[in-house]
Formats: sequence, structure tokens, C-alpha cells
Amino acid sequence: MTHDSIYDLLVVGGGINGAGIARDAAGRGLSVLLCEQDDLASHTSSASTKLIHGGLRYLEYREFGLVRKALQERETLLRAAPHIIRPLRFVMPHMPDLRPAWLIRAGLFLYDHLARRELLPGSRGIDMRRHPAGGPLVDSIRRGFVYSDGWVDDARLVVLNALDASEHGATILTRTKLVGAERTSGANGEWHARLLRADGSTITVRARSIANAAGPWVGELLRGPLSRGRDANYSVRLVKGSHIVTRRLFDHDHAYIFQNPDKRIIFAIPYERDFTLIGTTDIQYVGDPSKVAITAQETQYLCDSINRYFRKPITPRDVCWTYAGVRPLLEDENADNPSAVTRDYRLELDAPAGEAPLLSVFGGKITTFRKLAEEAVDELTRALGHVRPSWTASAPLPGGDIADADFERFASQFQQQHAWLPADLARRYARAYGTRAARVTGAARSLADLGQRFAPGLYEAELRYLRETEWATTAQDVLWRRSKLGLHVEPGTLDTVTREIDAWFARVPAKQHA
Repeated sequence: MTHDSIYDLLVVGGGINGAGIARDAAGRGLSVLLCEQDDLASHTSSASTKLIHGGLRYLEYREFGLVRKALQERETLLRAAPHIIRPLRFVMPHMPDLRPAWLIRAGLFLYDHLARRELLPGSRGIDMRRHPAGGPLVDSIRRGFVYSDGWVDDARLVVLNALDASEHGATILTRTKLVGAERTSGANGEWHARLLRADGSTITVRARSIANAAGPWVGELLRGPLSRGRDANYSVRLVKGSHIVTRRLFDHDHAYIFQNPDKRIIFAIPYERDFTLIGTTDIQYVGDPSKVAITAQETQYLCDSINRYFRKPITPRDVCWTYAGVRPLLEDENADNPSAVTRDYRLELDAPAGEAPLLSVFGGKITTFRKLAEEAVDELTRALGHVRPSWTASAPLPGGDIADADFERFASQFQQQHAWLPADLARRYARAYGTRAARVTGAARSLADLGQRFAPGLYEAELRYLRETEWATTAQDVLWRRSKLGLHVEPGTLDTVTREIDAWFARVPAKQHA
């Protein structure tokens, strides 16, 4: 199969950076094609700690510029997607043997004031013996600090960026791998790229530029299909981060940030109503990023980290689910400890005279993806002679156009308008889809109208929406990326539910985007 038309930009990689670049570029009027070898957010971008944050601990490494940039983006993203991004208060118990109180207070003061803050309350000290967050903790913890950051449904953030790109005219091809690319030279230099589909068919596309946003595979592409005959100026260090999920360990709505003797930070976060998310580890990784998995040692490490603080200890037997991802961190020769490696990013533009540009993305973190994308498209449009103003700083993501960014008011209105929905299901629809939640329910006026029930809270109407709108084609896409409903299926039924959903997708083919 050959695409005769020529695209202004081919984006390689369907993680957060690739989807963000595709969205920004399409909104500036570029014709865009994004290809992703697996599902959207299949790897790093669905394996984060799910925080929109400045990175309090990066202050310790004097990364003031990165923290300021991330704090600025935190406010921007809270306004852009109040359905999938929400404020979260964090409790830091004070452990005098790890860091003195004055140092923590100084760090929190900087964190509060490095960037303009309008949506979130500032930090303060607390008496753990009186604060609800002190209840689950060991008696020796008597004081602590509270500060603000944000929580995000990371995989949905990727999907919504891809959806916005598509609605601005971009073509999104999932399960489509770049296997070859050649540059043509001359006044109208372009790329000829070969893409391999999951069914074994190939597509040849022409593009005036390429953005290599392949995350852990950025260097592999530069050594393979996008080889330029010379080394890149930057490289990435692959660092594995693993998380565990347990049944809910506490009843209040705050998260915890715990300091470890090894200087690692561990979070314990309220998750999916009935669970607690714990992570992350930082371990240098060698191997195929698609094969990453948590080890027994990491699970024990996370349990031990929690047990330093919680009154009721946990063991690996308490773990309900785990996930791991490989973070492509910008290589830092001065940092031996993976935890100290910068979370900043670099963009490298390769645009020899008379040849089509290639921009490669090294590093980054989910909080700064929008700024990264904006800078990447700025560079590409200059190289293409197609300069248009940036636009994403004030634009909501799909479903995020909620009046005054007041999610609670919106969710209440949605529940009133859909009184036939169980309250928990109505809230989940509102949280996942925002102002587009009514597109999921469609003309339904009863649960029966939503079609076949596959699992608690999962009906055929939602599968159809995810298939037709959000590129879902398998049970894994639905249960573990578009949602985390896999955590909520009835015990012992996950395999059966997975088979039934996959059978539904086989009967009802995925929407063709190309």
C-alpha cells in the first residue's frame, strides 16, 4: 500500500511526547502522520507514577530550571484537562535522621514560589498526631509537611492528545512500525518511509520531516531506520521504574511521599478508589524495553520502604497488581545514581541543506510534555518554512472544556442528567471522558440500552466508543490503558473477561484510520 500524498510531518512514537508533538503540529496546520509500533501509551507513558508535578526532589540536585518549567506546566495542564488531571495533597512525614526540618521547609518554600500558583494551596507544617494522615503511620512520626501537586491518568493523557491531533486532521496509525526511511536530496528534499502494519502489510509514505519521539527506542532508530552516518549529540540512559498496587492502605484522600535512607523517594497514592499505588524504583536497565517487568527484589524493596512508615506492614502477598516501565532519561555522565539523572530533555534537529529535517527527542517527563512538543514544533516549522504561532497553552484537551475547570460541579450535573446510571459509573464516565461522556452513553436511557455487560461497569457502548474513537482494538487496550477496569473485575474472572472482550473486537473490526 502506498500513500501518494506527502505529509509535512511523520511522528514516530505514540507515547506522550509523540502524541503531544502530533497534536501541536496538526493544530498549526501541518499535515501529520503518527505511527506507533504498539498501542498508544503501551510502554513508558502508561507506566509512570501518574503525577503532574514539579519534582520536589529535583531541587536537591539543583535542577531549578526544570522544576520551574514543570511547575508552570502543572498549572497549564490542570486547566486543560480537569477530568483526567486533578489536584492532590501530599504528606511528607519528617524523619530527622534523613533531612533536617529547616531544609525541608526551605525546599517547600522554593517549590511554592518558583512559579506562579493559582489553583493549588501552598505547603504547611502539620502535627501528625492530629492530622488524619498520621493515623496509619507508626507512633514515632510526630510531625510532617503538606504540599500540593497533581495526579493524572497518564495513558488517557496520551490518548486525548492523539485524539485532538486526529480532530485537527492528523492520521494516527497504531500497531504500525517504522522499518525503513531514506532521504531524498535537492530543493524539495523529503523522507520516504516504510511502515509495517500488524497484518504484515507495508505502507510507503512521503514526509517533509520526521520527529523521532520513540522514547526508549530513540537511539535504536538513529542507528537503524533513521541512521544519518554519524552519532547524535545526545543519548538516553534506560532506567526501570516499577510500581506495586495493594488494597487501600488508608482512608483519607492525601498521598504520601516517603524519604528512604538510600535517598530514593517512594510515593503511596490513593488509586482507583479501592487501592493504593506504591512506587517507584530506579534501576539501570539493559535489554528490550518492551520486555520490562518488576522483579521480586523490587517488590520487596517497595514493601520494605512502606513498612518503615506504616503501622500495619505489607508483604508481597498483599500486592494485587504490578507494572514496570523503562524511562529514557537524558544521559548524564555526572550522575552515577539513576535517581540523580536529570528528567530534563534535549531536542536535536538534523537539517542539512537541501535535505528533509529530522528532529529527535531525548529524555523528558510527562509533566513537561506539552512544552517539549511546543519547542519541537517550533524548530520543525522553522526548518520547513511554515512558521505558525503556538496554541496549546490555552487549549483544553478533548473533554476538558469544563466550565471554570470545576470537575465536581460538572460531575454532579452529569449524574443528574443521567440519573439512571449507577452513581459510581456516572462518575467514572465523567472522570474518564469529561464533557464527552454523553458520547459514550449516546441515546441510552437505561443500563440495558448500553448493551452487553462484560465486567462491573463495562458495557458494550463503551467498547464501541473506544473502538471507534480511541483506537482500542484489544482487551488490554481497554482494561489496562483506556481504563484500569482490570483491577475491578470479579476475582478469578479476568481471563474470561479478557477473552470475551477480545472476541467482541474480533467480531466488530477496529475503525480503519488509513
